[in-house]
Amino acid sequence: MNKRTSVFGSLFSVIRLRSSLILSFVFCLWSLFSFAQVTSSIDSTTIKIGEQITYKIQVETDSINLVVFPEGQTFTPLEMIESYAIDTIKNKDKFSLIKKYGLTQFDSGAYTIPRQKIIVGDNTFFTDSLKVVVNTIEVDTTKQGLYDIKPIIEVKKTGSNWWKYLIITLLILGCIAALLWWFIWRQKPLSEEEKIALLPPYDRAKLALKKLDESHYLKHEQLKDYYSELTLIIRKYLDEKVYDHALESTTDELVNKLRLLKDGNQIDLSTDTIKNLESILRRADLVKFAKSAPDVALAELDRKTIDAEIDHVKEVLPEPTEEEKLLDEQYRKEQELKKQRKKVWLTVGISIFLLLITITGFSIKYGFNYVKDTIIGHESKALLEGEWITSQYGVPPITISTPIVLKRMPAPIPEEAKQQVDMTMFGYGSLLEGFHVYVITTKVKNLGENKIELEQIAEQSIKMIEQQGVENMLVKNEKFATPNGAEGLKVHGSGDFPTLIEGKKQKGEYTILLFNSGNIFQQIVITTEEDDVYADKIEERILNSIELKADEE
Repeated sequence: MNKRTSVFGSLFSVIRLRSSLILSFVFCLWSLFSFAQVTSSIDSTTIKIGEQITYKIQVETDSINLVVFPEGQTFTPLEMIESYAIDTIKNKDKFSLIKKYGLTQFDSGAYTIPRQKIIVGDNTFFTDSLKVVVNTIEVDTTKQGLYDIKPIIEVKKTGSNWWKYLIITLLILGCIAALLWWFIWRQKPLSEEEKIALLPPYDRAKLALKKLDESHYLKHEQLKDYYSELTLIIRKYLDEKVYDHALESTTDELVNKLRLLKDGNQIDLSTDTIKNLESILRRADLVKFAKSAPDVALAELDRKTIDAEIDHVKEVLPEPTEEEKLLDEQYRKEQELKKQRKKVWLTVGISIFLLLITITGFSIKYGFNYVKDTIIGHESKALLEGEWITSQYGVPPITISTPIVLKRMPAPIPEEAKQQVDMTMFGYGSLLEGFHVYVITTKVKNLGENKIELEQIAEQSIKMIEQQGVENMLVKNEKFATPNGAEGLKVHGSGDFPTLIEGKKQKGEYTILLFNSGNIFQQIVITTEEDDVYADKIEERILNSIELKADEE
């Protein structure tokens, strides 16, 4: 219940804020002027279809009386097409107020302009009704050319460049993916060493003996190197198939182990095989450590003996059981899974590294906050970099560019002021939000010779803002000129602004632009959060886009 009350309270605050903003501005104008009786006439009683006649109301009164002239379509069946400004003539202590209207009718016939209601002070007066004849216009269709309705012209909308950034991003990601596939995930052709490593131990040993034959050790009588390679071949084979410590064992330790395996019926090695292996291993030890130099023919015989003994060992090895085969298969799968995990971690590591390098590079060029806001998202940044709209608001029009089209808002003018004040308001956001902009045009009727200074409106505007909960306001006034040369007043500063969270304040900045032309006052209000660099750029772009046009009346 408390949460719902808080939400409704916040919404009520926004509505009350907007209403108070306009009401304060209206009452400001209302409080700055006060006013000063009744004949009516038309410049012609006969017109053609669509031709304009001028309807004039003249009131003579004191300067202290307020005069309210009719507005809107009160001349039916004639149509009002234009309402002119009031002319004021001073005659000693009296004022003569003349109000003119442009009327027309697009159907022929005789029409009566009804009586019009004029309020002077506390009194009400009515004009006389007037008759008008509307005649038809003869058209010679043989001389008047007739043309088809012009077709609708399609307006080309300026497209954004989002697709270019998308293509560039996809190309970069594609290049990175291609590099990762080529260097990590691609099944590379096996090297010679890898192909040999995949062979069974027996085939590997046979291949090693063949390569030993192709060497030039015996040709150059490099017996030490020859016996080192020869014994390494038989030791590797025994290490993989018979005794898993054959590589690091001495000759005596290895021979004793082979005899124990034979005596324990673990492997059916013949006595001759063990003796032959022992003899060759001891001779190799003498060659390597005692610098013995056997005959080359003996070395060739030892190579053939090793070849034969590898065959004898293979013959006596027991066939692997199903359990051993399953263990080998499980081991192979585990190795494959380990390779896949390694590739995944390597890919993740490289991706994170490239991401960090990219973020660092963009941070150095554009700043860390910009990169962070681009990745995470920032409302003001999205508004700044989005597609802006340039449009005209109010009459006379204010041309302005904004990141979001401004919507028409109802102007809460009090009933007693509606006869004297016309107001249009367009806006986005509210004072309780981080960014908002309003464009307000106010037309004061029957202003006469009274003059309202922009400084007076500025003071009332500041008081109104303070009444909405803004505290600790700093106020600066300066002249302002639009790019097309319209001059006005700029009121700006900072303060502690209210938020949607009741009781919480946030630092904010405001800018109010005020312009006037006769009885027309134009106001542009912009508020932003303090230290929001994107909002500052939005405001600067808005201010540089403002153009004012004079009222065509």
